[in-house]
Amino acid sequence: MNARFNLLDETWLPVRKLDGRVEMVGLLELFARAGEMSGLAETDPPNLIAQYRLLLAIFHRALAHGKGQWSSRDMAGYYREGLPVDLIHAYLEQWRERFFLFHPEFPFMQVAALATAEETRDKTKPWTQIALSSSTGNAPVLFDHSIDDYPQPITLEKALSHLLGCLQSVPGGLVKVLRTSDRAGPLANCAAVLPLGANLAKTLVLALHPCKPEINDLPSWEKEAITMAELSADSKLVTGPNDRYTRQCRAVLLLQDGPLNLVGHILFSEGVAIEESEHVPDPMVNYFMGKESVVKLGFQAGRAIWRDMATLLPDVQQESGLRAPVLVWANSILANQSGVSLDVMVAGWAMKPRKAAAIERWRLDHLVLPACLLLQPEAADELRDHLSLSEKDFTQFSHVATMMLTYSMPDESHKDTRSRARSLFENGPAGTLYFSALERQLPRLLDLIGESRLDQADAHWAASRRAALEQAWIAACQQSGTTAKALRAQERAEPAYRSLLKPLKSPSSVEEQAHV
Repeated sequence: MNARFNLLDETWLPVRKLDGRVEMVGLLELFARAGEMSGLAETDPPNLIAQYRLLLAIFHRALAHGKGQWSSRDMAGYYREGLPVDLIHAYLEQWRERFFLFHPEFPFMQVAALATAEETRDKTKPWTQIALSSSTGNAPVLFDHSIDDYPQPITLEKALSHLLGCLQSVPGGLVKVLRTSDRAGPLANCAAVLPLGANLAKTLVLALHPCKPEINDLPSWEKEAITMAELSADSKLVTGPNDRYTRQCRAVLLLQDGPLNLVGHILFSEGVAIEESEHVPDPMVNYFMGKESVVKLGFQAGRAIWRDMATLLPDVQQESGLRAPVLVWANSILANQSGVSLDVMVAGWAMKPRKAAAIERWRLDHLVLPACLLLQPEAADELRDHLSLSEKDFTQFSHVATMMLTYSMPDESHKDTRSRARSLFENGPAGTLYFSALERQLPRLLDLIGESRLDQADAHWAASRRAALEQAWIAACQQSGTTAKALRAQERAEPAYRSLLKPLKSPSSVEEQAHV
């Protein structure tokens, strides 16, 4: 195989310019013009976050080679003046040979040994094996209807994008090539966060991990070629972000489809799995306190990410969990930028409960965190309290609405009736209406907290919670129906519902207070 399609020169990365136009660039051009780009333009969330992680690993290693060590003052300078393009280009040129997509020994982020190993050389797979958005094997259809036996070939650019996304976000499960199964990628089934700057250069500076010269944290292209023995071995401890961002959690080798620049099939097997360490957490993952232990923040059905905003904010006591380190680094750069808010991207996918390797959904959300919430733990605690109250309200409301729906059913005393009523409520519109009503009022709450108008913030959020409960109650009553039994059920449950509203001010009273 001849070396070809070098990522430094070929235009394979989609970027969005500041004027909104999308174009394709190579790595050299991307870093040279990062100040002219608003960000990457990949549309698949797992692939998008993987591309950012690749760029951060390159940026970090370029600084390590060119400077050895750097300080927060250096990073603040790059934030103001732009990336050190000469250092990054020199690093990329030094490792140019390792950035060929097709190479006899070092195909980029792939395992050349698969082409000659007896276990894999004749066992091709369709390219959909590495596309998390595609159906393959027994995986459900998510966004396409491709067929394993006749995969429609894709471009090299798209194949590379899927490869990066797969290596970072592949779910764990059966592979059965060299071993029975393999572990999941570092971002599987979780919501990764990335601070966003006004342009791509600022984003990379905000998200860059600090220099730790005592740790030998190398990306995949600076290591020796992976052997079949390594693929058959146990998982390896992660050494740091560069290792994590480029770990080959599955072994893949892209196969060219005919004379055209297309990929239809691949070779595939278990990879070099990550052994997690509590001393080296994922920089882009937030952890929160679950019922029994600390768990990763992820996407859940019907739950908007703003409800977990408290996890993204400073918490001196760390009672709500462990904040993603990347947000802490971004804060250190913005600390002297008075009044600057932080735009945060949250991207990833969610797995179906109790179904291994079954991807249910993926999402990409944006949140704007005001400066006061980032730099003042007291303000963050204030917001945390308000969000906690809204969750408590809905929990209590759920019990009342479930009780009302139970009363409306034919055999309300049967042991299974309450569970059926609970399922009816959970699948109804009340929860969506409640939280969407609160989401519309959230920006105002953030503004009031940011301006230290805490009494008005309390009144605003109390009124918002009341209005949201009223909308949810109407929806729950409509679910119960209009029969005589349903109307009696609503009447029986209404005192409990009214008790939820009693401590909350009405919207009209808040308007009168603001006017005064």
